[in-house]
Amino acid sequence: MPKSRSPLDPAFARTSTDRSSADEPKGSINLRIEAGTRHLIDEAAAILGKTRTDFMIESARRQAIDVVLDRRLFELEPQRYDAFVAALDNPPAPGPRLKALLRRRRAWEA
Repeated sequence: MPKSRSPLDPAFARTSTDRSSADEPKGSINLRIEAGTRHLIDEAAAILGKTRTDFMIESARRQAIDVVLDRRLFELEPQRYDAFVAALDNPPAPGPRLKALLRRRRAWEA
């Protein structure tokens, strides 16, 4: 019986045959993108010393992992569930640092 894989595991996207990633067939994704967005991606990739392709693959993979993890089921005992729901229903008031952050203009909205 194959072990279940975590989305954080680099092998997550592989099939259950446990092939090495070197044996894995590669495909391509073609995108149409606005010049400003492409420039922003290129700038971010350069800052990290990565190619545009590597930057986009890593960013998309990280986002995909976040989406998958956000959709995972978790169970709580009734008392912990009640505390969890109470915390969601009564979040702390935003402090001055959060308010200042939310007022800042985003770099991509220049």
